[in-house]
Amino acid sequence: MPPVVSKLPDVGTTIFTEMSVLAREYNAVNLGQGFPDFDMNKELIAKVNEAMQKGYNQYAHMNGYIPLREVLADKIEHLYDAAINPDTEITITPGGTYAIYTALTSILQPGDEVIIFQPGYDSYIPNVVINGAVPVLIPLRYPDYHIDWEAVRSAISSRTRMIMLNSPHNPTGKILRQEDIEALRSIIKETDILILSDEVYEHILFDTLPHQSMLRYPDLSARSFVCFSFGKIYHCTGWKIGYCIAPAALMQEFRKVHQFNCFSADTPKQVALASFLKQKEQYESLGSFIQQKRDYFISLMKGTKFRMHASYGSYFILGSYGHFSDESEKDFAVRITKEYGVASIPVSAFYHIPTDNKVLRFCFCKKEETLEKVADRLKNI
Repeated sequence: MPPVVSKLPDVGTTIFTEMSVLAREYNAVNLGQGFPDFDMNKELIAKVNEAMQKGYNQYAHMNGYIPLREVLADKIEHLYDAAINPDTEITITPGGTYAIYTALTSILQPGDEVIIFQPGYDSYIPNVVINGAVPVLIPLRYPDYHIDWEAVRSAISSRTRMIMLNSPHNPTGKILRQEDIEALRSIIKETDILILSDEVYEHILFDTLPHQSMLRYPDLSARSFVCFSFGKIYHCTGWKIGYCIAPAALMQEFRKVHQFNCFSADTPKQVALASFLKQKEQYESLGSFIQQKRDYFISLMKGTKFRMHASYGSYFILGSYGHFSDESEKDFAVRITKEYGVASIPVSAFYHIPTDNKVLRFCFCKKEETLEKVADRLKNI
């Protein structure tokens, strides 16, 4: 066999796969990967079936089913008072991660620098590296994981092409605040720096806090790719369907890559979503629904030794254990999976530069009985 020179030589199997395999092997409750264990909306399932029965089984338009793009434009105007052209500024994609990869691939040139915050979603760095660009890593400030904007300012160079943001944030559950928006504006003003904003958890915010989407701010939206996921909204992560919003000039470049990759996303699901999205209460009530699970999980975890961090959005919350164990995060996560039957994710897995603060990430978008089982098991540590 001819030799293969890897484009991602430092990348192996993801920690999510490792921990899920371990969870199955030891019959552990899996709070590692971010997916619900409860059923999605049956009406939406019926709408997909109806679309298939009506013959919507061939390719959708490359840019997405136009009625879906139109209802998304209405949604964005409703939520963020932003006028988005559904024809030139929205593309439907097979998932949010795909949208992120395509946005980066459409813009980055070899040697470009991309500012990425750590800990962060594990696809960001490989997506940058595979395009020949350079990740510039900035740690969020432990223990509250806030952005050090002076560090960002110091990291800006003539080669800085993009800043990647994620709010609500995976893995920490933190969110952008108004002061973050103002700091970002100050730093990128009078530059050509672009923004990639990962907003897949846009509706999962807690305590009545607002989502600071880039789409709220015309000056930021004008230089942003904003990526979303239907799977996170409607509890159907396996559907792998999302979308990207960007100004027409950026979206034109996005679509050049998109057309030669997947070309188009799943048709019957798009048809179903175009109808279902008109029910605003379905996504407007999501934050309070998931917050009940966060609050219940926090109350249960008070009976364990873990010290829980604040979570303001997403499916996730962090728990510190350094006050009762010196084990590394991965060793501790593996041990409690094997010995106590609870799978989590070591936060060190979200760093490229070795970091170990003795913190695990737990996914709480689960049934109450699932969360109760987890807490009962962890009380024994």
